[in-house]
Amino acid sequence: MTGAHGKRELQRQLERVLAGAEELLGEEELRARLAEALAGGAPLRVKLGVDPSTPDLHLGHTVVLHKLRVFQELGHVPIFLIGDFTARIGDPSGRKKTRPALDPDAVRRNAETYLEQVAAILDVERAEVRFNSEWMNELPAEEFVRLCSHYTVARILERDDFQQRYAAGEPISVHEFLYPFVQAYDSVVLRADLELGGTDQRFNLLMAREIQRAYGQAPQAVLLHPLLVGTDGREKMSKSLGNAIGIHEPPEEVYGKTMRLSDETMLGYFDLLQVASWEDLRPARAELGRGGGDPFVFKQELARRLVERFHGERAAERAAAHFRRVVREGGTPDDLPEREVPLGSDGEIGLLELLERLGLVESRSEARRLVAQGAVQIDGERVSDPTRRLGPGVHLLRAGRRRFARARLRPGGPSP
Repeated sequence: MTGAHGKRELQRQLERVLAGAEELLGEEELRARLAEALAGGAPLRVKLGVDPSTPDLHLGHTVVLHKLRVFQELGHVPIFLIGDFTARIGDPSGRKKTRPALDPDAVRRNAETYLEQVAAILDVERAEVRFNSEWMNELPAEEFVRLCSHYTVARILERDDFQQRYAAGEPISVHEFLYPFVQAYDSVVLRADLELGGTDQRFNLLMAREIQRAYGQAPQAVLLHPLLVGTDGREKMSKSLGNAIGIHEPPEEVYGKTMRLSDETMLGYFDLLQVASWEDLRPARAELGRGGGDPFVFKQELARRLVERFHGERAAERAAAHFRRVVREGGTPDDLPEREVPLGSDGEIGLLELLERLGLVESRSEARRLVAQGAVQIDGERVSDPTRRLGPGVHLLRAGRRRFARARLRPGGPSP
């Protein structure tokens, strides 16, 4: 594709890939590679790496996943790299302390869930899916030392997070210095033309450009995107910070968490998570930006569309109805199943244990905290005594605003 038509197509592709991005590093390289591809050359190899440090992807991951999908739609090669090796090191980006090493089995289990989740956004049948353990497990120690020789300690210490931790007297483990080397070597092996990432990945992705040069490759362009703020409205979305919305969480959870966002945070979600099918909401978004419109109605629509994207239209309708009935009207879910729970040898069960066994809390300490906050109810009555015990019967339990369970307590042997 040459001439005026080729220039227009080049500009069109640039506009699509730059939409929503915060910074492009290596613009000349990107323009040159796009022009080459449009002239009949090889398509761009576009890399996105995600470490399986948790079993679930969250909405923050989808910001760059959707951009990878854009490159795929433009005819380029999307490379989804699962960092099963780097996950065992731990990315120090933005961290105030060393992250504990992950168990290899946990990393493997988490990685197994990623492809199914990514398939909700990316056409994985037409993508290159790789695991960096493929080459890192086989890399000789001598070659790894040679890799590390291409960068200086002084330049690594230029990283803001390392500088801050060093100045504060926080320990920095040597293995944290190795993470960006592995991430950079991934780009060498994959011969990446461009890498996507969040703004917190700026140092790592720029370092990859230098390492590629050291290995005789053209440096990749780097396209950085803003970080999605978590549900707390302050920190970046992260499972470890407890402020994430997982794309495979129950529809009611996705909807409810979205509805609890502040108005300002909600508008940021729309801007960063935008897809073509949301174009009809842009006039309402602009009106809200001018101080008009109804933020609550807009938030309802955002919540509905997020659920629909990952769970389907019917699930979105059910989640909206659940929120209206349970949260706004103070009712209980219509389709709440009854679960049998055997009692202990004394014919009773402790409230905290029951909440945990029903899956309403993750731990008994969380259950105790909810009781102290007045957020636990039995049959519509608030409970203030964490030591309360229950005998045989059917009870409706509520923990927090949206977690319900109907339990039939029956004699059944010793309590586990």
